[in-house]
This record gives sequence, structure tokens and C-alpha cells, in this order.
Amino acid sequence: MAAISNIQLKRPAWQTTVIFTLAFWLSSSLILDLVIMPSLYATGMMTQAGFATAGYSIFWVFNRIELLCAALVLTSLLAIKGTQNASEYAGRQPILLSILLLIIAIAYTYILTPEMSALGLQLNLFDPAAGTPAAMTQMHEGYWVLETLKLILGGTLLGLCYSHQES
Repeated sequence: MAAISNIQLKRPAWQTTVIFTLAFWLSSSLILDLVIMPSLYATGMMTQAGFATAGYSIFWVFNRIELLCAALVLTSLLAIKGTQNASEYAGRQPILLSILLLIIAIAYTYILTPEMSALGLQLNLFDPAAGTPAAMTQMHEGYWVLETLKLILGGTLLGLCYSHQES
């Protein structure tokens, strides 16, 4: 009987972990996308030769934080599913959403960020700064599609977890 009550006590902690992690992750993504990057663009840093290096440094750290958040959300949801009846917690939908969020974080970390940084890297210091390559524009479009998808999936998952915690 003590084991059952122990499981009951851990359930809200996992739900709280999911909610706070998603709130932190989505809000930090919005700050990066809507405050930091536009301010760097407005100050003219994107035309500087060292922008690719600076951008890679910023996104290297942020992508690792995203991976940790995605892994923590998935782990928490798996723990919730392991301690509850699957039908009681909206079935498989939260797990599938968190797996998609993890895939997006992996794509940012290991595909988009290194490729975009490599395209923007100026290897010859004596040449003037060149314009943005066409492949970079396509990668920016891919980034914004994934970012929009991440915010929609994360918001949906946050809503599911929050509404379940309220009931």
C-alpha cells in the first residue's frame, strides 16, 4: 500500500516538471527568435565577417539546452505513463509530441546549425564580406518552419499537460 501512495505523490512532480520545462523552453525560444536575433540583425552584426562564428556560439549553447529540455520532457512523460493508466493521460499523443520535439532539437543541433554556420563562415580574411548564399536562405526558411512546428507542438503539449493537471 505504501508503494501505491508513493507513486501517487510522484505523479504531480513529473507533471510539474513537464510544464515548467516546456514553459522555459518555449519562452527562451521566443526570446531568442523575437528579441536576440532581430537585435543582432538591426545592429548590423549579420554583415560582419565574424557573425557565423558568433551565431554558432550562441546556437551551440542554446541547442544543447534544447536537447536537455526535450529529453527531460520525454523522460517525464514516460515516467507519468509508467505510473498511470495510459487512457487516463490522453493516450500516446503526449509521448508522440515529445518525440517530435526531440527530433526537431536533434535536427537543429546536428544538421541546421553546423550547416548554416559553415555556409556563413568567411575563410579568406582579405575578401570583402559576401552576400548571403542562396542555400542559407533555404536553410533559414527550414529553420522557421521547424521553429513554428516546435512552438505549435510544444504549446499543444503544454496545454495537454496543464489541462490534465487541473483535472
